[in-house]
Amino acid sequence: MRDQVATYEGTDGAEANTLPGTDDQIVVVTSRGAQSGNLRKNPVMRVERDGTYVAIASKGGADENPEWFHNFVEHPEVELQDGAVRKTYRAEVVEGDERADLWQLAVDTWPTYAEYEKKTDRQIPVFKLTPLD
Repeated sequence: MRDQVATYEGTDGAEANTLPGTDDQIVVVTSRGAQSGNLRKNPVMRVERDGTYVAIASKGGADENPEWFHNFVEHPEVELQDGAVRKTYRAEVVEGDERADLWQLAVDTWPTYAEYEKKTDRQIPVFKLTPLD
């Protein structure tokens, strides 16, 4: 993952821009560690509508949230790089109808999310990333 992020950033997203073994596009999100305060970079599936991005804390359907979930909650200001474009966003967990809408957008974008949902009893958190600038 570290090598993929380095290549993605070093080529402004021209390389290492898909999930390995697929044509599915990724973006890179930089957040601040919830405990360490250090910057953390994670590739996530590219789910976007009208300039708002969606990050799905699926961890492949594991019973616990990915580490970056805690980072987003503790430090909701994140940077997202989509290709050569980097912007600052506010990450927030969404619930109810908004969660259902964005979850469906994510599943429509990458159907594997529906498989992840079947693997766990937890409701997989959905983050809406709204641009700050």
